[in-house]
Amino acid sequence: MTTPDPDGPLAEQLLRFTRRVHRIQKRHLQECGLGVTPAQSRLLRTLAHYSSPPRMADLAERLEVVPRAVTSLVDGLEASGKVRRVPDPTNRRVIRIEITDDGHKALRELHGARRAAAAEILAPLTDEQREVLGGLLDTLIDGDAVRRC
Repeated sequence: MTTPDPDGPLAEQLLRFTRRVHRIQKRHLQECGLGVTPAQSRLLRTLAHYSSPPRMADLAERLEVVPRAVTSLVDGLEASGKVRRVPDPTNRRVIRIEITDDGHKALRELHGARRAAAAEILAPLTDEQREVLGGLLDTLIDGDAVRRC
């Protein structure tokens, strides 16, 4: 006899909600017409947090992906003029990635698309519910996760 999983329905709700968030964000990204995928958007946002252009390995670590994934994202963003590869000033064998002016403009537009997606997702909630949700999300994001396989 199997034991009921008390967290099963909640886990399923979280997965369904995550998929909904991704669908809505993807639609808003497409509507802004920049031709940027959600993964490219994340890379641009991550690049914006660096004070000087990072190496691809730094980006891969920060994004928690394999370096090859960053190469593909950079290739696409470079082809559209949003980022460029630049040599490291102290070691010409090292390549760094910097945001172009077009990339900064795209970031501003992407920010608007993300805010519109968030507004759509949160529309059914009252201000009080939003505050409660924010507190719960902070707990889940910042809390010590128990890892189970």
